[in-house]
Formats: sequence, C-alpha cells, structure tokens
Amino acid sequence: MKKGTICEGTIETLHFPNKGIMHVEGDTVEVKYALPGQTVRAVIRRNRHGHAEARLMEVTGLSPAQSADMCPHTGVCGGCLYQGFPYETQLAWKESYVRGLLEPVLGEGFTMEETLPSPLTKEYRNKMEFSFGNAEKDGPLTLGMHRRENFYDIITTDHCRIVDGDFRMILQAVLDYATEKDLTFYHKKDHTGILRYLLIRKTVKTGEILVSLVTTTSYRPEKDFSERLSGLSLSGTLAGILHTVDDSTADALINQGTEILYGKDYIIEELLGLRFRISPFSFFQTNSAGAERLYSVVREWVGDTTGKTIYDLYSGTGTIAQILAPVAEKVVGVEIVAEAVEAARENARENGLSNCSFLCGDVLEVLDSLPAPPDILVLDPPRDGIHPKALIKILAYGAERIIYVSCKPTSLARDLPFFTEAGYRVEKVRCIDMFPFTQHIETVCLLSKLSEAKHHISVQVDME
Repeated sequence: MKKGTICEGTIETLHFPNKGIMHVEGDTVEVKYALPGQTVRAVIRRNRHGHAEARLMEVTGLSPAQSADMCPHTGVCGGCLYQGFPYETQLAWKESYVRGLLEPVLGEGFTMEETLPSPLTKEYRNKMEFSFGNAEKDGPLTLGMHRRENFYDIITTDHCRIVDGDFRMILQAVLDYATEKDLTFYHKKDHTGILRYLLIRKTVKTGEILVSLVTTTSYRPEKDFSERLSGLSLSGTLAGILHTVDDSTADALINQGTEILYGKDYIIEELLGLRFRISPFSFFQTNSAGAERLYSVVREWVGDTTGKTIYDLYSGTGTIAQILAPVAEKVVGVEIVAEAVEAARENARENGLSNCSFLCGDVLEVLDSLPAPPDILVLDPPRDGIHPKALIKILAYGAERIIYVSCKPTSLARDLPFFTEAGYRVEKVRCIDMFPFTQHIETVCLLSKLSEAKHHISVQVDME
C-alpha cells in the first residue's frame, strides 16, 4: 500500500503501549492509538518492505472487550487511551510491555513480580495542569488538555474521570470567570495574550486544595477571582489561591514568581504515617494512594538498613528519603529543584527526622561533594532516566544495593545494562500502576552488587 492509502481493519495485537497492529492486503500496519479488537480506518503514512505506519482516522467499532461507558473526551483528549477496557486487561498490557523491554536486556530468567494495581482507578490524580486556549481557530476560550496529536488546540475537559469533582468544579468556575471578563489566552505563535495555565493540587488524606492561575505579567487577578473560587461548594478545603507569572516562550509552565491571593502556598498530604508539605511546583507522585503502595515496595526491598547510609537521588520533596529514615542510620537526598528541597527539609523537621538531610543541586554535580559512599542507593530519576555522566559516578560508588524507580520503562531498559556490566545483578522487578486508563506504568527494580566489573565501563547513552 502506498502513502496516502486509506485502509480499514481490526486491530489484532498491541505492539507498543499505544500502537496496535493489523494486517491489510498482506502488509503489517501499525496504527498509533488503536487497540486490540477495535475496527479502525487509517491512512498510510509510510510503508517499508510490507511494514506500514498509519495515522488513525476513526475508530469505527469498539473492541468486544471495551465498554461503551467511557469518558466523553475519549479519542479527542490526548490522555487516557485505555478508556472502556477492563482494568485487568490494562494491567496485563502494561506488564507485558515492560517484560518485552527488559527480556532482551536481562534475559528470560529475571524475576518479575505480579503488578500492583492502583487502589483507585477513577478520580485518582492529585494534580492537574490545565491549559487555556481554544478548540478551533478564533473559537471560544477553552480550558483543559491538548487535543490528541495537536500542539495548538485545547479541549475543555470538564468531565475528566481521573480527577474528582472539585477539580471539575474549579475548572468550570475559572473558565466562566475568564469568559465573563473577556480575558484572552496566551498565543504560542505570536506570544500575545494573558491566560496560560490553571494548576490544581488536592491531597487525599487531608482534602486540602491549592489553586494557581498562571498568566503573563500583564495581568493580575482582581479580588473577585478569589471570591469566586472560595465561594464554591467543594468537598475538600480550599487552602490557597495563588497567582503565578510566566512570560517565557516555552510550551511548559515556568514559575517566574508566585503571589498568594488567598490562604497559604502549600498543602499537607499524609503517606505511611508521615506528613508532607507540597508546594505548587514541587514533585510529588500524582496518585497518592498508589504512592503508598510504591513506597511500601521500596521500603520492603531496601532490606536490612541497620547502620546503613542511604542516598536518595532525585529526591523531590523527600518522600522516599523520609520513609526510609526511621530504619536507616543516615539518609541524604539530592534534588535540583530548590523549592522541593526546602519543602523536603521542612517535612523532615515536621516529621521529627534528625538523620535525614537534603542537598540542592544537579545530581551530576552534587555527587562530587558528597562524603563517604552510601551503602544503599535509591534512584528515582525523571522520565529521561539518568544522565550518562551521573551514571558513571553512581556506579563508581559500588553501593551494595540499588533500587531504581522508573516512570519510563524505555529509560530503565536503556540504563540497566550499565549496572549489570558494573557487577550488579537484577534481583527482581515489579510494576506498580499509578496511572489507570493511560499507557504509563511505574517500575521498581532491585539490584545487588556481586563483584567489581572486570573491564572498563563505557557509558554512551542516547538521551531521548
């Protein structure tokens, strides 16, 4: 089939977490966002030796396994690809994907424990960052998520099922307010306009809510903005309303200054008996109930910590470090985001953890200034994994045990061979689902030191 050919068929298998495979006229056709059992129409984008890649045009029929009870934004919003499929099926797809990535790297003999499901499959997110825009050129103001595969169009996701009713109510109230005030959104092409993002965070255990309206410096919300939000009948407690300015040209939220309009600029969450202060832009797992399961696995796998020093690299607000501190001799966290480090220090003080300290800086640079090498390392890097130069320094420590927490399996699969080459054995792997109805999965890997590497380790990593 030539480029531009429109084809129809039934998706047979899942190749990647978001790509389905069907066979048409003897060719294997890979269709992004198409899932097993669905019948689809797609247009061929390229075809090389009978293996074609196609763009999904329309799902003409649901999978027999797929329920019609789906989020109304399904197929339009860029998130929640697995809407309508049984949760057990979603978990099986994710586990199969991770196993398929790791087997070529580790061989078939490694231990992969049963995937832990999320305690909540709906309304589980504790943070959302909504964008302002419009759904079509010159259309009315919208507030929500990007249209699938589209850089500019924003869909108002006022019925999103992975957040609770408070998120939806605040989103609608802010959109109504902005529409009434005739406020314009920030245009990425010509860099004009006011409104950029709406950030909402809500804790599960305490029910506190933090809202930040992100605009350019040309605008400051009037008093009635806070009054509008504080007057909502929310199930949680509105702890703070903030105004953040961002004049950057990046298509990402850059905090260039935050002002408190109402209340305070943080909320408190509780995990495994500890309390954590969460500021607007610090990293904290977006699924609080799932985070307890994740951190319980880390705490269990860390093993005997008597008299041990633990380094928690990429520590965020210090959740892992503080969960391990009660059973360790000493824990040191390293994080590049200053706001998160300050929150981690405050959290440690509030939790009465005197053996827990945090350093602010890039892991690559801070490792040079750390004292004695750790006995145990916990790594929880960003999606792109560990920087190659930092990886060399981490391996040079020769820690007896390493726990690698990964939110992107391809990064984990890329990094693991360097650990095995350095004399580490992968003891076990476990997936913990933090993101129901999406293709994403969290993976925890336990490595133990066997012996010194017998040859020079050359780390050359392609960062995606």
